[in-house]
Amino acid sequence: MDFALPLESAEHNLISALTRQERWAQQQLYEQYYGRMMGVCLRYAGSRDEALDLLHEGFIKVFQNISRYKAGTSLPAWIRTIMVNTCIDYYRRTIRRRTEDIAEANYLSNDDPDAFSHMTEQEILAAVQELSPAYRAVFNLYVVEGYSHKEIGDALQITESTSRSNLVKARIKLKEYFSARRMEFGVGEEE
Repeated sequence: MDFALPLESAEHNLISALTRQERWAQQQLYEQYYGRMMGVCLRYAGSRDEALDLLHEGFIKVFQNISRYKAGTSLPAWIRTIMVNTCIDYYRRTIRRRTEDIAEANYLSNDDPDAFSHMTEQEILAAVQELSPAYRAVFNLYVVEGYSHKEIGDALQITESTSRSNLVKARIKLKEYFSARRMEFGVGEEE
């Protein structure tokens, strides 16, 4: 309990300074959460430069809306929500939504539930960035963020069946990507 008060006080002072738009506070918050939030943006972006743009746009929204932050709630979770929503907004602005053929998705499946267990984080991130923006958004929202297909449909303004179809196709594309990578390095040729 001795540590809780100074931490709460430090966060309160930081939030107050952010509300006054003090540069030192903005820099401190940016530096403190850069790594974690860049990881979020990288999962949605097609490249590191695009992720950096999303990160900066997200932090601008954080700074503009800091007065809406409720003391006592998780600041990292609040910032993360803004970053995810920034990525969703970007998707909406740049991608034309098209309805995928759900009939095609009915026969597609992923037979390898352990596909990622032998991959590094960088390999998985590179593969996710190779997905089309529509597949990448659905994959991230469903697999990483835990959204339901209904929530994804509402967020991306697509149908639930399109969300399901895009998830199946994203998984297939990832499986193909990793199969090609294994063959490229001579792994799994005897299978």
